[in-house]
Amino acid sequence: MNAARPYPVVLGITGASGAVYAQRLLEVLVASGRDVHLVVSPSAQLVFREELGIALSFEAGAGDACVAALLRGTSVDPVVAASATGGAGTWGVIRWHHHQNFLAPIASGSFLTSGMVICPCSGGTLSGVVNAASGNLIQRAADVHLKERRKLIVVPRETPLSIPQLDNLKRAAEAGAIVLPAMPGWYHGVRSVRDLVDFIVARILDQLGVEHRLMKRWGTEASDGSSPEAGEAGGATC
Repeated sequence: MNAARPYPVVLGITGASGAVYAQRLLEVLVASGRDVHLVVSPSAQLVFREELGIALSFEAGAGDACVAALLRGTSVDPVVAASATGGAGTWGVIRWHHHQNFLAPIASGSFLTSGMVICPCSGGTLSGVVNAASGNLIQRAADVHLKERRKLIVVPRETPLSIPQLDNLKRAAEAGAIVLPAMPGWYHGVRSVRDLVDFIVARILDQLGVEHRLMKRWGTEASDGSSPEAGEAGGATC
């Protein structure tokens, strides 16, 4: 492996609400030069249609077109075709896998990665992961990352949470996964929905060790020279 090029990231997208988090994460990973092995569940395809108006169908022969649809309108739009088909350059390469393709390289522990993210992570997928069900490629790849002691980040987006869901989150953390709920902060100068999305994506990238400038970090100066602490200190008290 070329030391200048890190191992790829596995991104599993499942049927929880929050498709925009997955789209933005994929965009930033590719733009940062990270190769991505992508798996999208059938339920996630329905969510993309309902939330973002993007029609997906990751069946034989349609994967590259779906990758292009996923990234249309993002910063990597001009190089979508090259990225999806393995084009060279500073952009990351996206390799998509059917959710039932257990012959994909990410189904084996011998295939090295920098980590895996399930974003968003549905309750059903979480249950499958903590029970090592391997009912599809996303669950199997997650099981591989846990057994190989590699980084697995699950991003649940559900509220309220039932006792079984809370128990599954606890079990995931005990098994070695990083539980990173889609709970955006508000201290970084929020002006738009994109700022809230970027907060979560930034935290995921931090866990993966991917450099970024998506948000202003706590304690750093704002563009007007003030700091988050100063802004809060000057506010009303209760």
